Amino acid sequence: MATKKKALAVKAKKAGSTVKVALLGFGTVGSSVAKLLAASKFSGIQLTHIYNRDVERKRTSEAAKVVPASVFWTEKIDDVLTSDVDVVIELMGGLNPVEGWLRKALASGKSVVTANKQLIAYRGTGLAKLAEKHGVQLIHGAAVAGGVPVITGMQQGLSGDQTIRLSGIVNGTCNYILSRMETGADYATVLADAQQLGYAEANPSADVDGYDARAKLCILSRIALRAELDPDTVATQSISPVEAIDFTYAKDLNCTIRQVSRAQLDGTVVHARVAPMLVPLTSPLAWSHGTQNMVVASGRFGGDVVFSGHGAGGEPTAVAVVSDLLSVAQGCGVVQLPVRKRAVTGEFMAPHYLRFVVDDKPGIVSGIAGALAKVGANIDSLLQKPGYPKHRLPFVVTTEPCLTSTIEKAVASIAKMDCMLEKPLCLQILVSEDIPE
Repeated sequence: MATKKKALAVKAKKAGSTVKVALLGFGTVGSSVAKLLAASKFSGIQLTHIYNRDVERKRTSEAAKVVPASVFWTEKIDDVLTSDVDVVIELMGGLNPVEGWLRKALASGKSVVTANKQLIAYRGTGLAKLAEKHGVQLIHGAAVAGGVPVITGMQQGLSGDQTIRLSGIVNGTCNYILSRMETGADYATVLADAQQLGYAEANPSADVDGYDARAKLCILSRIALRAELDPDTVATQSISPVEAIDFTYAKDLNCTIRQVSRAQLDGTVVHARVAPMLVPLTSPLAWSHGTQNMVVASGRFGGDVVFSGHGAGGEPTAVAVVSDLLSVAQGCGVVQLPVRKRAVTGEFMAPHYLRFVVDDKPGIVSGIAGALAKVGANIDSLLQKPGYPKHRLPFVVTTEPCLTSTIEKAVASIAKMDCMLEKPLCLQILVSEDIPE
């Protein structure tokens, strides 16, 4: 009760007065936030501080020209933490030292707006409790899907439902790469283009290996499924082994390939996985191209709700950040529902796509069929495109639905066959019950 009274007192104090704002980070998103604030001139919102390392370089940049002359630029975080700002906008990213800074900000009565998905995925629950204790707010609508209001929509618009399943595309970099490969480009070329355009980092592992999407899936699971997951327990699979030939075979199966993030509540356990998967061309997930994001929330009572839009880039993300800022400034509450820690498994019952590259010789298909039969998996189809050399022949087997662990055992056995020139590629195939119609 004391905490609620304190929260109301904070809101009352700020009502009708100027809300002072500090910005941590003046990179792509931070400069876009400053630009948006300058262009919109929101009443009662004043940017007073900007923190950044090597601050002089940022202060004299072209992007800084929109920043009011009254703003105090600093590379000393204590200049912000000991100031009288009301809201700290954190756009630095990472866990350390940012977590410590934000804990100090919350404890001193400052609300926090952040786009930091790793921080919220790993430390969000503790930070939210700290914010509640001190009667302030921790808002992170920009942490997932950039400018798409998926977090706000789930917190406010779907809180009355019982969401049982999430599926979606939440990494714009991977979606850009895979949708370009769909047109015939090879992985290395498209990755280089993505890095040139600023969609991918010099070290792209966080995106292409699924760690970025995994953090976002955990955030969405906490909000929609009310399940707190340890991100390190969520299975991930890299998109890097996917090749142009896989899109050719996927098309023959009336599918394409996307990095899909899935989480499904099953009693006290959550089935969760981030991986490239075959998606039917009839699915909205297949229609998402470039840096677009899409999330499908499946509710027990409300059915499927789809959120879609641009998930990457400074300006779309800045829209989400500033929207969160306005929410804090106007004292808008967030629906809070009980969240429980849940065990995670990467197991799904699904058909699978297996692509092999072999030195062709008699008995290969029977050997593969035997390895699958040994673990109880059945072949559904076999596809082989003509025109490839026998000494390096790619072909595909699809299976009937089986457990993830079952197919992994079979693939591990098949990989040991003398004819295999590459590690077999194994992808889940989404089926109708996994996706909206």
